[in-house]
Amino acid sequence: MPDPALANHPPTLSGMNTLLLQPTDVLFFRDGRPMEGSLAGHGAAWPLPTVTDSALHAALHRSGLDGHRHDHIATGQRSAKDVRQFGSLVSAGPFPVQMPAERSVETSPTWYFPCPRDLLDGTLEPALAPARGPWSAESSLPTPLRYAVGSRVPPSKETAKANPTTANAGSPQPNKRAPWISGRAVEQYLRPATVPHKTLPDSGVDDGAIFDSEAAVGIAIDPETATTGQGSAQGAIYAAHYLRLREHWRLGVLASTAEKNSSSRERDDLIGRLLDPDGFLLIGGQQQSCTAVLEPRTTHGRLPLPLGRQDGFPCDVESGSRSWRVKWVLLSPAIWPEIQAAPDIMRHSGGWLPNWIDGDTGQVRLKSGDTSRPSGMSREAWRKHVQSLPSIEASLVAAVVAKPLPVTGWASAHEAAERPDGGAKSTLLAVPAGSIYYFEAPSEAAANNLAQALNWHGTTAGTAVRNRRSTLLGEKGFGLGVCGTWDFFPGRPR
Repeated sequence: MPDPALANHPPTLSGMNTLLLQPTDVLFFRDGRPMEGSLAGHGAAWPLPTVTDSALHAALHRSGLDGHRHDHIATGQRSAKDVRQFGSLVSAGPFPVQMPAERSVETSPTWYFPCPRDLLDGTLEPALAPARGPWSAESSLPTPLRYAVGSRVPPSKETAKANPTTANAGSPQPNKRAPWISGRAVEQYLRPATVPHKTLPDSGVDDGAIFDSEAAVGIAIDPETATTGQGSAQGAIYAAHYLRLREHWRLGVLASTAEKNSSSRERDDLIGRLLDPDGFLLIGGQQQSCTAVLEPRTTHGRLPLPLGRQDGFPCDVESGSRSWRVKWVLLSPAIWPEIQAAPDIMRHSGGWLPNWIDGDTGQVRLKSGDTSRPSGMSREAWRKHVQSLPSIEASLVAAVVAKPLPVTGWASAHEAAERPDGGAKSTLLAVPAGSIYYFEAPSEAAANNLAQALNWHGTTAGTAVRNRRSTLLGEKGFGLGVCGTWDFFPGRPR
């Protein structure tokens, strides 16, 4: 298997641009499911990172700005040379952002993130935790996991009735896990040893507080003639659901480019020029527009993503062998594809299991130390440097993973592209944000090294996106995560 530390490693950029997108109309984010008969296309879901990244890429092409030309095709397979532009674009998001009623120096927008899967009862106290026991002999727990995850919350089929007053205020129902929690709440949740668990006033909101779903009926268009009432669209109508963002809410996106400059060695960030002072983006299906406001960069350069824990992980001494406990929570989806065996390449199942974890032993295959590529170092020299670094001593022992998300899209026709006729892109399955992976390390130093490799910000104070641990689409914002601590479940799980 190729070295995972070398996979999907976009440029490390500090001071990324913060964009707040405000739709001028309803938005449509189709997920690839059919829109026929009673099926409404599921277009009112929160957009995946590919949607806003594609919108930025298209806007750069329309802008007339000059970008460095490149391609991703092996030399012997090229049908044309240097035909693609703006390949340095990296982005993160979108995340829900709540604007204050009145902007001032003391107030700032509140960013929200998917709620971790181990929070079930409306508090910041984890309800799920790995449980000790001989699970490999007593259950069908998949390899390489060692511990099943137990819940302290009794199972129930009852659901509390929604309270319209509470929902409009943006708060989740009592004793119910909110789909979104604030960045401040995420940081508090990750540090249970230093901050007592309690629910912050802005800790959790429901989907209904952020956006609404609107149904509409449309007339189908014939793709051959781009008209209605002819060809395959004759007499055809369709139903669709659209997303309408509520007042004072925005889609928050981080983005930067590092385009080569022919006149100097400095890299050009084109996002500011693209949207300076304000601009707009066409986003999602049916090309609805959003006004795009560039937030002023702060002097300290801190990005509005929650910071993960970097040290101080607890040590387990009850098992007889000392181990330090680290958990990794996804802030954005991640894609780990199946890898087929080949010469010098090991097979890997992918799916829910990261490609940088050994599928048999659970050992982490990421490298310890700085794996960023220094300016001026050739790619070959950088690869040799990374391969010479020691692997991190840690292993995966448990996981809480939700159902996969389908990720698809549509490619425009391009004579030099892999799809010269365009068409639908291959559907990928992503691990949803909020999923959790639990690790054990044999030393405190190894635990700190693991956190350095998994936190999106690495060893920085949140000024740069250093790690995107998704094998595919990391440059589009997949695979961002933060580290925290975990404790064993007290006794046998329910």
